[in-house]
Amino acid sequence: MGENLKDLKEKLHSLLEKEALKRGNFVLSSGKTSNYYLDGRVITLTPEGSYLVASIMLEMAKGRNIDAIGGPTLGADPIVGAVAALAYQKSLPIKTFIVRKAAKEHGMAKQVEGPALSAGSKVILVDDVATTGKALIEAKQALDKIGVLADTAFVIVDRIEGAADNLAKVGIKLESIFSIADFGL
Repeated sequence: MGENLKDLKEKLHSLLEKEALKRGNFVLSSGKTSNYYLDGRVITLTPEGSYLVASIMLEMAKGRNIDAIGGPTLGADPIVGAVAALAYQKSLPIKTFIVRKAAKEHGMAKQVEGPALSAGSKVILVDDVATTGKALIEAKQALDKIGVLADTAFVIVDRIEGAADNLAKVGIKLESIFSIADFGL
């Protein structure tokens, strides 16, 4: 489509504001209560939203010499699918993966799904929204068990509620496309 990063971000911001940001009283997965909810999957499960997120995240990943991009199910699932399709279209040698909450008890009994990542592989974690960073930390722990290196996480929106600090404590730098402040909250 040929848009520059600024244009892609403007389109994504508009889409998030219009479709994904809900005001009211909500309980978050972290257990915290909030007067707004940002439902990233409303965006990442649409053609335009998935394209915009994947395009921006691939641009953010440029020059980082990574082997794969992936993250915790369920927030990362549509992002990873879009990144895989766009990476193929752009002839980028980037694998993708999903991290389950727990290893399967059948089949290959894996917690990290996707093309095999070898010990020493360098990856970037992705998720739609970061609040406390718990899901990303759990994904990193699963990757640590198989010797895969994750020191960076990309999210669409950082709620600015501790995720960056919590992730830093386990060696992950959080980078977001937007912070919740970009939406006036």
